[in-house]
Amino acid sequence: MLIAGFPAGAWGTNCYLVAPAAGEECVIIDPGHQAAEGVEEALKKHRLKPVAVVLTHGHIDHVASVVPVCGAHDVPAWIHPEDRFMMSDPEKALGRSIGMPLMGELTVGEPDDVRELADGAQLDLAGLEFSIAHAPGHTKGSVTFRMPESADVPPVFFSGDLLFAGSIGRTDLPGGSMADMFGSLARVCLPLDDSTVVLSGHGPQTTIGRERATNPYLREVAAGQGAPAAPRRGM
Repeated sequence: MLIAGFPAGAWGTNCYLVAPAAGEECVIIDPGHQAAEGVEEALKKHRLKPVAVVLTHGHIDHVASVVPVCGAHDVPAWIHPEDRFMMSDPEKALGRSIGMPLMGELTVGEPDDVRELADGAQLDLAGLEFSIAHAPGHTKGSVTFRMPESADVPPVFFSGDLLFAGSIGRTDLPGGSMADMFGSLARVCLPLDDSTVVLSGHGPQTTIGRERATNPYLREVAAGQGAPAAPRRGM
């Protein structure tokens, strides 16, 4: 399996391209702020043909390039229905203006083909299997994508802004909830095998085993206790 990832834009949001191998079809995950150029470079480098864009949530740092990327390749975008409004109204999602100069660089709105994700569903795209888990906490419509173990890679977990290396997503923006975050960490993350590779929305990759042992928030959730407010990372 091929996974090509790069941080993009003002918030360093990780965008991923996932394919069975070079030269095949691929899925693009979270093409955020200023990600379109990096997507095109990765497609060319690995000779990939996109078939879909899938989104872990609707914050502008994860969806800002959805319209140009989907339009350039005539592919659909998948998002949870509770976060769909954010593509057209990103400032409402943040509870404040994100700044006119930055907004002037963005193409706000929905691509021509938007499809909705559901908890427990499985997407079969580009010859790959993605298991969807609704994981509210950072936003009401946050989701994660899990891929099963294959011959050449361990299980892979695209956590969005649910789980980071050493931290978790912020919960202080509209739709955020620390109680929901703890619930999602317990329900979605804790059951995963320690070997699962975590590819998050911001920062370096990690594993569930490493986070189970060292992440203070995941450890507190596993112990059934509360934890302090999460530090800010991304939107």
